[in-house]
Parts: sequence; C-alpha cells; structure tokens
Amino acid sequence: MHIEPGVIDGAKLALAVATAAGAGTYAIKLAMKDVMTRGPLPLIGGIAASTVGVFAFFQLLPHFPVGISEVHFILGSTLFLMFGPAAAAFGLALGLLIQGLTFAPTDLPMYFVNITTLLVPLFALQALATRIIAPGTAYVDLKYSQTLALSTAYQGGIVAWVAFWAFYGQGFAATSSVLAFGGAYMMIVLIEPLIDLAVLAGAKSLRDVTKGGIFTPRLHSA
Repeated sequence: MHIEPGVIDGAKLALAVATAAGAGTYAIKLAMKDVMTRGPLPLIGGIAASTVGVFAFFQLLPHFPVGISEVHFILGSTLFLMFGPAAAAFGLALGLLIQGLTFAPTDLPMYFVNITTLLVPLFALQALATRIIAPGTAYVDLKYSQTLALSTAYQGGIVAWVAFWAFYGQGFAATSSVLAFGGAYMMIVLIEPLIDLAVLAGAKSLRDVTKGGIFTPRLHSA
C-alpha cells in the first residue's frame, strides 16, 4: 500500500495532509474515549504492541511491488480485534513512521498519503464491526465469515484509496497499474481472515494472558 514517491507531488499533496489530519483527529477522539473508559496505561501498551507489530509486518513479512504500489500483509483487522481501534490506528501511524525513518526515508514525503490509506479503511472496518458482530459476541468467538467481512472491508478500502491517489496524481494513465495492484491484493483478502482466526484462537486458549491489560476488553467480553 506504499504509494511510490512522485505519484503525487506539488500542491496535490495538500489534500493528503488534510485527509490525514481528519483521520488523526478521529484517532485522537477514539483514544480519549479509551482513556476515559480504561485509563491511559492499557492504551499506551496497546499502541506500543501495535507499533512493534506494524513495523515487523512491513519489514519482515513478504511484500512486493505491484503496479502503482506495494502489496503488504498489514493485518489491520488483526490489530483492531486484539487492541481496539485507537491503539491500532496509532500503531499503524507510528509503525509506518518508524519504518520510513529507519529503512525507507524516500517514502516520507508520501507519509500523509499512506496514513490516509491505512487509517480511513480501519475506521470503516470499525463501523462495519458494529453492524455484523452482535453486541453479545466476544471477538474470540467470531466466525470465518465475520473475519472475512472485516478483512475484506479493510483491504478493499486500501485498494480504493490507492486507486484514488493513483488517478488523482496520474490520471487514467494509471489504470493498468491500479488493476494489477487490486488483483494482487485479493490474495491478502483470502489469507488474512485465517490469520485473524488463528490469532483469536490463540487469545482464547491464553485467556489468562490476553484478558485485560493492553488488549481490548471486547476480545473476551461482549
């Protein structure tokens, strides 16, 4: 999902700053709500764990350039289910920033573009979760169909934003690259729900470790 440097430049980057600012404002709102509910320490711990995870996902898991961007296992739905939307959002933003500062400084001019691409689909996933997961269902009890819906929403959102930025920056000349990128991401859509279920099964079997603390209360309690 890394938009390559140069795809968008000049004054057009102002839109990315605005969209990232909006996403960041909403993330702060979620964080404040989390702090009011549980206090600051669980959120800080969740952000730290998410940040480490995101950095590892980007650097250690398989990733490859396709078309206009790169295909990554971002595991945004996994972070959401384990740590909640606020910690996942800040973890995605910080993990991407650290990865850029340490290994890919040439990507930093596109940071706001890529942050929008990561966070807005996460918030769409959050909205979907409230509709398809019954109030009495803990996340460890989700079915494959539900994790598939969440992962598809997140990855579909990423593809949509990558397409938007590509067409915004390069016009319809980017069509073939966008189609190639979108097609490659279908593999991620199929695999990530299985990863979600495996992680949730692990959390369920390690209930004494994963209940409370840095993990979202919804993981075990409806």
